[in-house]
Amino acid sequence: MKKQKFETTFANIKIRPVVSEEKDKYLSVASLDKLKKFLPEINTDDNVDLLPVAFDACVVNRVNKNGDVIDGETAAKIAKNFVNKPINIEHNRKQVIGCIVSASFSKFGSNESLAEIDVKSMKTPFNITLGGVIWKVVDRDLADQIEESNDPTSENYMSISASWELGFNDFNIIVLDNGEKNIENGMVVSDAQQIDKLKNNLRGFGGNGKIDNDKSIYRQVLGKVVPLGVGFTLNPAADVQGVVTPEEKPAVLQLKDNKSSEDSEDTGSVTSENTEKTEDKIIESSEASENNTSHEEELNVKKERIYMKITKIEDITDALLKEVTASSVAEFISEELKKASDQFVSEKAEKENELKAANEKISTVTAEHEAVKKQVEELSQKLASLEAEKEAKAKEETFNMRMASFDEEYDLEDEDRKVIAKAIKDLDEKSFEDHKETLAVLMKEKKKSYKKAMSDKMQKEKAEKSAETKASETPVQATTQEVVEQAVDNGAKASIEIPNSAPAAQPSVKEKYASAFGFDGFELTKK
Repeated sequence: MKKQKFETTFANIKIRPVVSEEKDKYLSVASLDKLKKFLPEINTDDNVDLLPVAFDACVVNRVNKNGDVIDGETAAKIAKNFVNKPINIEHNRKQVIGCIVSASFSKFGSNESLAEIDVKSMKTPFNITLGGVIWKVVDRDLADQIEESNDPTSENYMSISASWELGFNDFNIIVLDNGEKNIENGMVVSDAQQIDKLKNNLRGFGGNGKIDNDKSIYRQVLGKVVPLGVGFTLNPAADVQGVVTPEEKPAVLQLKDNKSSEDSEDTGSVTSENTEKTEDKIIESSEASENNTSHEEELNVKKERIYMKITKIEDITDALLKEVTASSVAEFISEELKKASDQFVSEKAEKENELKAANEKISTVTAEHEAVKKQVEELSQKLASLEAEKEAKAKEETFNMRMASFDEEYDLEDEDRKVIAKAIKDLDEKSFEDHKETLAVLMKEKKKSYKKAMSDKMQKEKAEKSAETKASETPVQATTQEVVEQAVDNGAKASIEIPNSAPAAQPSVKEKYASAFGFDGFELTKK
């Protein structure tokens, strides 16, 4: 048999109430009579060793106290696979007392029949209702107790219920508000990462079934789901109650006593009052035959010991030991040992889970710290780079502005710009101002304002000189008389200026006039 990854027994921790304490709008305790129609058809006259039973095994679409649930689609798929699976006591698979022979569906609260086609898409709660047989020869006392639980006048009325067992590999998580049970009102978590993150909070994994103060989580069984059987228990996990049996006790085989007929008025028949005795004889006779011994004296001894569920050690008294079977005490001791073992395992698992969670948290925090540290380093590097870029850009803008100011103030050539750029590129503001003052002195003649002033001055001087020259070169038009007189005056002056030491020959009047009035200077016209 292929082993399933998970198993759940859908057990409970609360002793059953005669009437449910959860009085919500979905839950009402139905009479056991409504379950009778699901009893398997067994000829109990021919099979006196069989006790037919019917019971609600679970409520679909409604979470149980173990924190598990299945939906309508899964229920429709697996219900028929309950057939032929064992019925045991309190999920002890070594105490099998019968088997399941039929599977059906019924309405939650009323046990009205439902068809498989109707339940696949149902979102509201409904029951998987099973029919089975109990083997009286395995535990007749328990069979009697099951029948007694059908008697409304008994203090054990509805004291026994069924609790199913499943094997499965996959599950979703259902998130519900505290107090809510129906999965139609919840949120389904199907993402594998989210499930892995939340699963340690599930009851099935040792958690408390909570994620917040006002939210509860449950395991929705799905995928390949295998019904493993049913356990009869006092503590069902689901909202189910009671196991129904036929109204009339099955007929029993008639045995002829070896003792005198005094012990019975009618040795040829067995009355209802003697049913218990007769069944004892059947079982004991069978045991004697198997052992090849004869204990005729025991055949007429009615065993008064009964099967009783012991719940605490204080229940065990001398008086009780005279009435209960040894199996009851053994079962109690076994259960107490199992509880102690389970508690130890649970506490150990809880501590291991806490340690694991703490280590995982430390690992997570360490990883997050390293990640944050790396991010801070990367951001620091980016910030430094941005600051460097910003500073370089600011220097570049400052340099460009300074060079632009020099170009605006001076008439520069390329050689000038190279020298200035080299000198000012790394200067701070104060050093630049000092250098600027130095350049103002050294490059005074290249200042645009200076050159303009000198150009204006030169233009003015040139204009003035031009005006003087023009005035000195203005022509004078002399008359003939004025020319003659001027010539006479010049001639007289010439004679006067001859030095005494070198007297020259005096020109004649003709020569004077010829000299003064040469024909070269006149234009002759003919009249």
